[in-house]
Amino acid sequence: MSNNNSTNKHEIVEKNVGLMAILTVFAISFGALVEITPLMFQKDTTQPVEGLRPLTALEMEGRDIFVREGCYNCHSQMVRPFRDEVERYGHYSVAGESVWDHPFQWGSKRTGPDLARVGQRYSDDWHYAHLMDPRSVVPESNMPGYPWLDSTKVDTTYTLKKLQVFRDAFGIDKSSDRYNGKGYGDDAELQAQVDEIHAMNGGEGATEMQALIAYLQQLGTHLK
Repeated sequence: MSNNNSTNKHEIVEKNVGLMAILTVFAISFGALVEITPLMFQKDTTQPVEGLRPLTALEMEGRDIFVREGCYNCHSQMVRPFRDEVERYGHYSVAGESVWDHPFQWGSKRTGPDLARVGQRYSDDWHYAHLMDPRSVVPESNMPGYPWLDSTKVDTTYTLKKLQVFRDAFGIDKSSDRYNGKGYGDDAELQAQVDEIHAMNGGEGATEMQALIAYLQQLGTHLK
């Protein structure tokens, strides 16, 4: 008799699509809360790693170009903690490296290699050649070239505002040694960074190619 009752109770759930859907959503939501909520209160996941610094004005513009050109569609920025990935790319990614990266560029697909540790692995000249004509340095590459970046100047119309929002949104401690000399103390220092972009190339301004390379060259260099 008890077995029949148990079977009937299961049938009530299994044969009721609406109830089954509600219980499934509840189970998944509860599991997600149990897994995710503790991470929101751990310093390892909410505080920047030692050595992490804010992006400079040129690097920030380079990041926006990275996003605009859809580079994240083919290149992830997330080295997973597996032996094959660590041996190929370097130390696995940690949450403290991405606390200022909004929206994050972890990606989910690798048509090309992961870029989380690409900073300083190649020279600026290599990156320039690679972005102009990928097959000139990697013959088997199927990546498109981006030659127009070399002739397009960085638009600094909103650069100062981007830096201000970045500084204020993340509550950057201007008195910390982490930021001293980085130009984040006040608006005048932020403007000085924008002026540096204008002064590049003999006063003609930085190209988008230079900005993108600057962004790539700092990726993964902050983790000590």
